[in-house]
Parts: sequence; C-alpha cells; structure tokens
Amino acid sequence: MTDTKSQPGSSSIDHPDYWWYRARTELLRAALGDFLGEPRRLLDVGSADGPSVQWMQGDHQRVAIDLDPRGLAPGEGLCASALALPFRDGSFDVVLSVYGSIFAPQQELAATELLRVCRPGGTIGMANWTPEGFWGESFALLARYIPPAAGLRPATEWGTERRLRELFGDRISAMHIEPRSALFRFRSSRHWIEVFSTYFGPIMRTLETLDGQRRASYLADLESVLQRFNRSGDDTLVVSADYLEVVMTKR
Repeated sequence: MTDTKSQPGSSSIDHPDYWWYRARTELLRAALGDFLGEPRRLLDVGSADGPSVQWMQGDHQRVAIDLDPRGLAPGEGLCASALALPFRDGSFDVVLSVYGSIFAPQQELAATELLRVCRPGGTIGMANWTPEGFWGESFALLARYIPPAAGLRPATEWGTERRLRELFGDRISAMHIEPRSALFRFRSSRHWIEVFSTYFGPIMRTLETLDGQRRASYLADLESVLQRFNRSGDDTLVVSADYLEVVMTKR
C-alpha cells in the first residue's frame, strides 16, 4: 500500500486516526467501484465519524452507526448494537463495517444482521484484523489479562477466509478478499498507548478492569508488543497491522 499525505477526514499520515480513515477509504473504493456516481443507500456500521460523508455525496443517502456512544461525532450517527441493527430488511444498497462488527460477541448473529439490512444483489464490505501480526498478538495479550467469556470467539477470526465462509455461507453469491496493511505512525509507543487508552474500546475496558501491579504489567507488556513490531528505526513508532479487505455480494 502506497502512503499519501492526506485522505478525506484526516490532515496527514501522522494524524492518530489515519490508519482508520485509510482503511475506510480503500474499502469504499472497492465496495462502490464504478457505481460511485450513482445514488446509493449506504450503512456504515461502527464508524460514525469516518470519511464516508466525503464519498457519499449528491443523491447518496448515508447512515452511520457506532457500537459505542463515545465513538460518535457530535450531531452525527446513531448508537446501536451490531446484533440488532435498527433497520428493515433490505434497507441499504451497501453495508460497510470497518473494524466494527468483528467485536460483536455473537459472530453468527452479527453476520446475519449485516446480510439482513442489505438488499438482494447489494454489497457488504468489511475490513477485519487478521490473527497473525500486530493485532493478533495485541488481542492475545488482552486475553491473558482478562480471559474472555466461555464460548466467545476471537474477533480476529473474521480476518480468515475460512471463518468468513462459515459466517456468510451460501447467503452470498461472491466474495473478494484483498490482504492489506494499516499503517500506524505515532510519536512513540507511549503516544500510541495514550491515544488507544483513551479511544479504543478493548484497551479502555482492560485498563478500567485492571488495577495496581496488573495494570502496570499489562501496559509494560503492551509496550513490548509495540516495540517488537516497530520498524521506525528511531524513537518514533511505525507499525504495520495486517487486515483483510472483504467485498461480498448478497445473494
């Protein structure tokens, strides 16, 4: 993936949310393709303040859903569960989820909801972290400190073709998968931890749960993970995190 210095919704590659904006923008290109100029009803699940606004102009209709009210931009979007999207069957031409629905506790139901609100012949686009690499190791670290509930499957399973086939099965007529990487550029590993401790739900909840020495130990282990993946060559942080860009056609 070639880096550029600006994208819709962010001022530069050094913006803390650049990695998220870039993934959404790439997914919109892939999901909409040659139909950018035609009116589309689009649902954006888990990314209420993303750059879809810039892409979905003119006669396009866009609804943004965030799974946590803290992720909503002022005056924009709805807060709802990925397990019960508040829309009728077939309401949208395009349904997107960038690192969103993968965190729902019931994966089968989350997949069913994405399918349900998409019209027949419509497009479902996802960006899903893979089990290997940076986020796979980061989520494994979370699980060592706070073991998941019995039966809860890792979010990174969505980043495998095998699991996607299990979840969507014959309810889709086509699936295109493109391996990609999201680039994190921060002033330092501590800067990354500061940002994600404030805005990223899984890390926020972990720090809220842990206290004392276990909290300090988790933060030290997290910094070690960041440093192992850091390829900046200096005191800054540059981490490339693998994900799958997935574009599916509903049957």
